[in-house]
Amino acid sequence: MARRSTFPLRLDPKTMAALRAWADDELRSLNGQIEYLLRHALRDAGRLSAARPDKVPRAEDAGEGSGESSADRAQDHRNLAVGTRE
Repeated sequence: MARRSTFPLRLDPKTMAALRAWADDELRSLNGQIEYLLRHALRDAGRLSAARPDKVPRAEDAGEGSGESSADRAQDHRNLAVGTRE
């Protein structure tokens, strides 16, 4: 596994509470949720390749399961982050 860097992050209490609640909802640690959100933002901006070589894709990400695409789920997450729903 690649070595990870540490970085102190200062957040206002409302942002921290929202991130913690979102992480709890998705059964992730707070740190894991922040990494997840940053990776998705970087991919959406075209600054990170779509595939992670150290991660095996989940079946639901391959288009199986709910019928909802990864792009739809990503948009839902962005909408939740800004407090809107389509």
